Amino acid sequence: MADKHTSQRELFETRPAWEEDDRRHGTVATVVLPEGVAKPLDYLVPESLAGSVEPGRRLRVPLGKSGRPRVGYCVAVTAGELPQQPLKEVIAVEDERPLLSPRMLGLTKWMSERWMCRWGEVLEAVLPAGVRAKAGRRSAPVLVRSAAEPARTLTPSQAKVLACAAEPMTAEQLAEKSGASRAVVSRLLKNGLLEICDPARLARAKPAAGSGAAPPVLSERQADAVEAILAPMRARRHETIVLFGVTGSGKTEVYLKAVEETVAYGRQAIVLVPEISLTPQTCSRFRARFGEVAVLHSHLTPAERHAQWKEIAAGSVSVVVGARSAVFAPTPRLGLIVIDEEHENSFKQGTAPRYHARDVAEWRARSEGVPLVLGSATPSLETFQRCLAGEWRMVELPQRVGGAQLPAVITVDQRDPASRSRGPVSPRLQAGIGWAIESGGQVILLLNRRGFATAVQCPACGHTVRCPQCDIALTFHQPGSRGVCHGCGRVTRLTPDCPECRSPSVSLRGTGTQRLEDQVRRIFPGARVARMDTDTMRSRGSHEKTLDAFRDREIDILVGTQMIAKGLDFPSVVLVGVVNADAALHLPDFRASERTCQLVMQVAGRSGRGPLGGRVVVQTSSPDHPALRAAATHDYEAFVRTELPIREALGYPPFGHVVRIVVRSVDDAAARHQAGQIAERLRAAAGGPPTSGTPSNVAPAAVRVLGPAPAPIARLRDRFRWHVQLIGPDDAELRRIVRDAIDGFATPDDVAWIVDVDPVEML
Repeated sequence: MADKHTSQRELFETRPAWEEDDRRHGTVATVVLPEGVAKPLDYLVPESLAGSVEPGRRLRVPLGKSGRPRVGYCVAVTAGELPQQPLKEVIAVEDERPLLSPRMLGLTKWMSERWMCRWGEVLEAVLPAGVRAKAGRRSAPVLVRSAAEPARTLTPSQAKVLACAAEPMTAEQLAEKSGASRAVVSRLLKNGLLEICDPARLARAKPAAGSGAAPPVLSERQADAVEAILAPMRARRHETIVLFGVTGSGKTEVYLKAVEETVAYGRQAIVLVPEISLTPQTCSRFRARFGEVAVLHSHLTPAERHAQWKEIAAGSVSVVVGARSAVFAPTPRLGLIVIDEEHENSFKQGTAPRYHARDVAEWRARSEGVPLVLGSATPSLETFQRCLAGEWRMVELPQRVGGAQLPAVITVDQRDPASRSRGPVSPRLQAGIGWAIESGGQVILLLNRRGFATAVQCPACGHTVRCPQCDIALTFHQPGSRGVCHGCGRVTRLTPDCPECRSPSVSLRGTGTQRLEDQVRRIFPGARVARMDTDTMRSRGSHEKTLDAFRDREIDILVGTQMIAKGLDFPSVVLVGVVNADAALHLPDFRASERTCQLVMQVAGRSGRGPLGGRVVVQTSSPDHPALRAAATHDYEAFVRTELPIREALGYPPFGHVVRIVVRSVDDAAARHQAGQIAERLRAAAGGPPTSGTPSNVAPAAVRVLGPAPAPIARLRDRFRWHVQLIGPDDAELRRIVRDAIDGFATPDDVAWIVDVDPVEML
């Protein structure tokens, strides 16, 4: 009986012959547009394009009632019965071959869900602009000197250009290096004295930077660390290894040896560094070992980035070194990912998609079954806790290589008036600098404040000159007596009198790197001083040029911001001075103590790497703070033991997650109102009753909604800013709450807001 009913049901569900004409079959391409439409759209693939439409290629498709052509990313192709509603057809295929592999498409989809942004935004971020350029379009030329000798007299500018054109470089680079205008370069190109070559040669033409010396012999601890990395690599399985080593413990040599083995197995390695200033040094060390190395960072031109991308995708380059975005390098044979200085905030993208390269690297390493190495002398508390919980494996390098000792740290209490009697350089720091110079050593001075003075204030009425567009005091810059807003970049010409009360003089408060450099030059007129901050490092190659000069002993004292605080290895540095260790210690950010401890310990580690040993002088008004006590004793674990219980009690990372929503508007009341509505919807979505002015912000299931409140920087770029924070133990639950709260939420035209999942800064 059962068989009879089954056969009757099958007969009923089978379409009769007279219905067959209503069945439509075909191929459907699912397309994600970069902007405007959040959800993927389906399009019919015409027979003429059926063989060329595949996931990873870009397609030209019509959008909306007008059918305006747009370019989107094909993320899936399905064949079979078509839906009843008619579909618009794909117009054209933009790419000769897929730009993204299926695994990378999976990564981008996960990123859009993880950081709550549009899938199209992620796809645009993963693919560099040069790679997205239409196939066949000529990239910016890379120039080399012509093989023919000039038959006519050259102008001095032309002669300089040709003299600098021995190595391949872009027209912009050549003009900058020679000091000539771009027009001179263009004329030489037109006259045949310069020729165009393949941009890919820019990477291949660079010789290895090393001397060819044999690699140093690894210590027992280093050898154990290398083996911990290689064991999962050989087994083709994923494992995250945290290399926790004091500064100067030889972490880079461990990376080099692990990458060397990876390459020997015929696989590729990706090495991420946090600062562009570290890229030249890292590239030099890797080129010395491996020869050709691909480099990916923000200072490359689109043509250079495209050339590197093609080389990597073709598998002809085994080692990729770069900043945050290099985590997306299209390596077809990935075997290892390394993130150096993994604690650095620069691994978090500041604009949409607001991803963290460490999380992306873990997803990618896990999906491809390869090890991930996170190295730091001061690991982030999130990383440290995952090791304590047994999720990741920690391998320690507790001693410096070669038996070198960590430098002694001398703390100068700035609360003592005698310590402030000579401006930003205390008598003790001044004596230390003099000792270092007389000993034939070099000095690094860290001050994480740009400009000459951090504020301009009237001593008569107390007025502080502020940016008219931001809630930020203007920073005084020289030359030109300029007031610069470090929030929006606005430059204002400052007058010597007070704009409020017309008092004839104003005072310059606080110290920036310009003022520090000026004082150091006055105190030590015979010393060669250089400054390294974003004001002096604007031109292409300036980082490399300055660091090379410092390495070659052409600079005695290097003054700079945090870009000189980590990763740099200069054996002749015998003194490091931290001019103001409290610069970020008391900011309204729960990570302020962690960042201060990391920064001071990192810059202290630049000292004492050579045979002369070293000293560190830390100037602070908070010598008893746990972060600075730990830094003074090179005991990062002591800080971790102090800080983790505080984070756990508050439910902050690494024991919880945070989603921050920032609302902006030219109208303060509108921003406040919109932030209040978002907060109410979040509380409702979290299961708690709406509150109106009540002191409790705690919703059920340990989820807290804080705010709305003015952001610490309440006005930026002429926009008032209010923020709301959602805190809880489960990140997936927090994202669910945010999605429920913002679903169908209408926003006025004069209000904008962003969602930042697991933010690293709260200003």
